[in-house]
Amino acid sequence: MMDSKDAINAFSALAQDTRLQVFQTLVKEGQDGLPAGEIADRVGVAPSTLSFHLGQLERAGLLRSWRDQRRIFYAPNVEGIKGLLLFMTEDCCQGNPDICGLNGDNISLEKAC
Repeated sequence: MMDSKDAINAFSALAQDTRLQVFQTLVKEGQDGLPAGEIADRVGVAPSTLSFHLGQLERAGLLRSWRDQRRIFYAPNVEGIKGLLLFMTEDCCQGNPDICGLNGDNISLEKAC
């Protein structure tokens, strides 16, 4: 379960225009992800600038990365996103998130991503 410090880090990472665009681009793309160069092209930022933003999102637990030969791919970190959503809705519906359909078992980002 995510604690408030982790949630603040995740919100801080998303509270910047380029990082929010990168995050949204990768969520739309899904679990196959994109290589860093393609993300830079889609978002319209220099690769050196993008590296900083990708690092921020990855340290916040919102992205994951892996290397495939010379390219580094990035994709949404489903567990990190799920943790943030659960943190935000923990006290939903007077402490009974089942009423709203937001309990941990019902949040399935794997299907969305």
